[in-house]
Amino acid sequence: MRHLNTALSALYASALYVFIFLPVAVLVLFSFQDGTLPVPPLHGLTLRWYGEIFADAKLMSALMHSLVVALASSAVACVLGFLAAYAFARYTLPASALQRALIVAPMTVSTLIIGLGLLSLFSRLNVTLSLWTVGIGHVVINLPLCFAIIYASMGGHQVNIERAARDLGARDWQVMALVTAPMLAPSILAAFFLSVTFSWDEFIVAFLLSRFDVTLPVEIWSMLRSGLDPKTNAIGSVVFLISVVLLIVMELAVFRKSGKSK
Repeated sequence: MRHLNTALSALYASALYVFIFLPVAVLVLFSFQDGTLPVPPLHGLTLRWYGEIFADAKLMSALMHSLVVALASSAVACVLGFLAAYAFARYTLPASALQRALIVAPMTVSTLIIGLGLLSLFSRLNVTLSLWTVGIGHVVINLPLCFAIIYASMGGHQVNIERAARDLGARDWQVMALVTAPMLAPSILAAFFLSVTFSWDEFIVAFLLSRFDVTLPVEIWSMLRSGLDPKTNAIGSVVFLISVVLLIVMELAVFRKSGKSK
């Protein structure tokens, strides 16, 4: 019976991984298709489509836009999330439970609703749509995530260390920047990398709040409107590779650091 349970568990795990990674494997495989359509059967292997996407100025520009927006908006969301988490964890604020609920509320709202709301607001204020407005939208959707992660890691065991720093003459901003933030570094880094991942793949808000300078998901959507193209598989493979690199960096920077601190 024990061997049967082990076999069934292995079968279930294998089926789960196949279900998750088979679409990605197909995407990557047919990005090397030596033909005009990325569909079976596979007609030889070529790097032609990778050469074309790296030579495509619009695609490379959209790729850089996505990186800039993801990194900048995630950094802003982490700073604001940390400040909000510190305030709620260390001070008694009026209606703190209600305020915390309002901060995390965007996590329960569709990004379509958030994007439409921001689009209406920017139109009302006569703000020109650009990468700046896309970045603001990504801060709005990532701030609740950063706040939730960082706030959950702010325990009472850190208070004594902060008090000791104040007794030694540190000011409040020094305590936050030089004591609390380093103690929360794994959580802050985790929030940052997750925000980068979500911003990197986000389409709806980027589509609604951009105009001429678009991010990579919007540019890929424009390419797909003209039909299937091996270039879309190639750029999709590049996006997947960057996501894997981010995951590896997160593993090295966050989890190993968290393990050493225990």
